[in-house]
Amino acid sequence: MERPLTQHIRPGETNSLADYQKNGGYEGLKAALKMTPKEVQEVVKKAGLRGRGGAGFPTGLKWSFVPIGDDAPRPKYLIANGDEMEPGTFKDRLLLEGDPHQLIEGMIISAYAIQAEIGYIFLRWAYKKAAQTISKALAEAYEAGLLGKNILGSGFDFDLYLHTSAGRYICGEETALINSLEGKRANPRAKPPFPQTSGLFGKPSIVNNIETLCNVPHILRNGSDWYKSISISEDGGTKIYGVSGKVKNPGLWELPLGVTMREVLEEKAGGMRDGLKFKGLLPGGASTDFLVEEHLEIKLDYKGVEQAGSRLGTGTMIVLDDQTCVVGMVHNLEQFFAQESCGWCTPCRDGLPWTRNILWAIENGQGKMEDLELLESLTQTLSPGNSFCALAPGAMEPLQSALKYFREDFERHIKEKRCPWRS
Repeated sequence: MERPLTQHIRPGETNSLADYQKNGGYEGLKAALKMTPKEVQEVVKKAGLRGRGGAGFPTGLKWSFVPIGDDAPRPKYLIANGDEMEPGTFKDRLLLEGDPHQLIEGMIISAYAIQAEIGYIFLRWAYKKAAQTISKALAEAYEAGLLGKNILGSGFDFDLYLHTSAGRYICGEETALINSLEGKRANPRAKPPFPQTSGLFGKPSIVNNIETLCNVPHILRNGSDWYKSISISEDGGTKIYGVSGKVKNPGLWELPLGVTMREVLEEKAGGMRDGLKFKGLLPGGASTDFLVEEHLEIKLDYKGVEQAGSRLGTGTMIVLDDQTCVVGMVHNLEQFFAQESCGWCTPCRDGLPWTRNILWAIENGQGKMEDLELLESLTQTLSPGNSFCALAPGAMEPLQSALKYFREDFERHIKEKRCPWRS
C-alpha cells in the first residue's frame, strides 16, 4: 500500500531539505518546469485530485478558471489554507510539522500552473511548531534557489510567505480567509466575482487546502495514471483519515481513497474501548451528518458518503459511543458554531444561538416536546441557500441527523426532565 504523503514522516521529527531531496523531493517540480502551465493543469485534472479541505472541488478544474497569458491581471496569488479549525481535524498539522517541503514544492508547482507570483501559507495561530518548521523550510528553499527569482533556471519567479492567522472557523470559507489576509474582518464576500478572477487585493487568486497541495508533487513526479492507480475509488490518490472519540487507538492513517468506514474504525482505530458500544459518527468533522451502524460498509469517498446522506468533509471521524449524551454533544457543537459565526447574516447570527439555547434547555431538563419541532424547523431555516455562506448549513448537519437517528434520546431528556446520561 503506497503512502506518498506520510511515508517519510517520523513521529516528533521534521524532514529537512536534505531529507526531503534524498526521498525524491523537488523532482516533481523539475518535471513541472519542463511543461507549460496548461499542461501541468491537465496532468492534475487527469489525476482526479479533489480538494481535501471539505468541499471536494476538482483541483485542476479550479486552477483552469484563473486567467492565463500576457493580458492576465498581475500579480496573481496562491494561498494555502492551514487554518484547520474544523473540530476533530488535525491531519494538516501532521503534514506541516513532519514534511514542510512537501507543501512548499506543491505550492511552487501549483503557482507555476496558474502563473502566480506570490503565495501565502495561512496558518492557524495555535500551530506553533508548524510555524517554526515552515519558517525554517522557507529559508532552506530560498537558499537553494527553489523560491524567489528564476527558480532552478526556469525563468519562473515565486515568493512565498508565512501568515499566522487570528484563528477563526469562518476562514474555512475562502473569501473570508482572503478578507482576513487583507487585514479586514473575516466576513465572506458576495460571489460572483469568484476568487479565481478577483480574489486577494482584487487579483486572480486560488485557495487550496494543505493536504490538497501536498498531493501535487507526487502527481507530477509519478504521473496521473499512477495517482489514479493508488486509489480504490473513481477519484484519485490516497486520503489521510482520522478517528477521535472513545476508541482504542485514535489517530491518523493515510489509506487509499475509498476504504470502508469499518476498516478505518475497527482495523486502524481498534474499535470501541472495552465496555462501550458504537452508536454513530460524524464522518468528516463537526459539520457533517451523523452516520450509524448500517453505514459501516460504505466507501469513504466523496460519492459513497454522500449517497449515505452525509459528506466526506475532511475525512476525520468523530465517534459517538453509547455512554455519551448525544444531546450534550450536539449542544457543544452548536455552541462552537454560534461562537464562530461572523454575524454577517441574520439566519446564522441569530439562528445558531437560538438553536444552542434550545438544546441547553433540553439537556438541563427544561425542554418541551414542541422544542423538537422548533429544532426541525431551524434545520430548514438555516439550510443551504438561506444564509450567506456554508457555516450555518454545516452547523445544521449534525443536528438534523441526530434528530433523525437519535430522536428517542431527545424525547427521553424531555420526559424525564434531566439528562439520563448524568449520574
